[in-house]
Amino acid sequence: MSSETQTHRESLLLSRKFRRIVVKIGSGVLADAEEGLRVPFIRALAVQVAQAWEERGIAFVVVTSGAIAAGRKKMGMGEKPRTVALKQAAAAVGQTSLMYAYERAFERRGRKVGQLLLTHEDFESRERYNNARSTIETLLARGIVPIINENDTVATEEIRLGDNDHLAALVTQMIGADLLILLTDSDGVFTRDPHRDKDARLIALIGTIDEELLRTVGGQRTQSLGTGGMRSKLLSARVVSESGTPVVIGSGLSHRSITDILAGKEVGTLVLPVDRGKRNSRKMWIAYARHPQGTIVVDDGAARVLREEGKSLLPAGILSVQGKFRRGDAVSISDPRGQEFARGISAWTSKQVERCRGKKSPEVRAILGEGTPAEVVHRDNLMILPPRETPGGRKGVGT
Repeated sequence: MSSETQTHRESLLLSRKFRRIVVKIGSGVLADAEEGLRVPFIRALAVQVAQAWEERGIAFVVVTSGAIAAGRKKMGMGEKPRTVALKQAAAAVGQTSLMYAYERAFERRGRKVGQLLLTHEDFESRERYNNARSTIETLLARGIVPIINENDTVATEEIRLGDNDHLAALVTQMIGADLLILLTDSDGVFTRDPHRDKDARLIALIGTIDEELLRTVGGQRTQSLGTGGMRSKLLSARVVSESGTPVVIGSGLSHRSITDILAGKEVGTLVLPVDRGKRNSRKMWIAYARHPQGTIVVDDGAARVLREEGKSLLPAGILSVQGKFRRGDAVSISDPRGQEFARGISAWTSKQVERCRGKKSPEVRAILGEGTPAEVVHRDNLMILPPRETPGGRKGVGT
């Protein structure tokens, strides 16, 4: 690591006043296929969290993997479960051991823990989203460490969050955390796969996570017992960093990972935050917590008005609609080249959009009636996604 990079890392991590930190721990750190849970790591985590909370007043939320991996050991499974039923059974068995280990470890450090099991439905519904956030806020106010995991025992493919990297990013935005730490069984992000290439170098500092970087690290292996790889971590880090929050991706196998990160030491990869000012929490929920049910393609004029003037989306500027959605569903909004640049909540159904795309307001009223909202997506329900650098220096947007 160069002296300039180290200085940048120290200035960011040491100058900031961290109020809340989300720590996500991968299965490759928490569990071993033969040994089961790595209890010494959980104890070391508790020591670091309790110390930072007591000495620096930093509240922590832990997003944990490991339930299925822990359940495999208890159920005597030699191989990774492949069917949904076996995965859910292993999660049900392993979750008790996982929480017991956390409870014992934090009790030794004078801290209580609280468990939250979430699915994507808890983020899709604004009411459930607010309830989950309120629960976390209440736990933190009482000095209790929330331990969050996806509810693998009931989640189906339709309501799965995908992996706990994505869950950690959503939780970071939900509570307005100041830092996200992704602990894995790798030392960070490398130029090549370090398992296959001895010349691979650690990338200490990342300013922009572009498509070229995602392609470069896409095949790097991490967390052999879990579902997320390095690409998953970078995608989650991109969402969080674009919200103005720094992210550190580093090894969780050290018993001082969190302490060293907060001290600005040469640990892992630091993804720098993008300074775009304070973001509206409801619009962040629209953009990142809700899953788009369809896509509305608009012409360049409409794209410019939405991006630059903060206007609502009207039917006159719509070229086409893809997918099926109802009123109140989240939708993706793309330009004529298929580049997503916004997300929003539709006030119309996909059928209504298809019937009235390209038409002016008088024509719309004649077709749909006076009671239909004039805006397909109102500006209060619209989030413009941050621009991104794509290969060749061209700016793009969206995910």
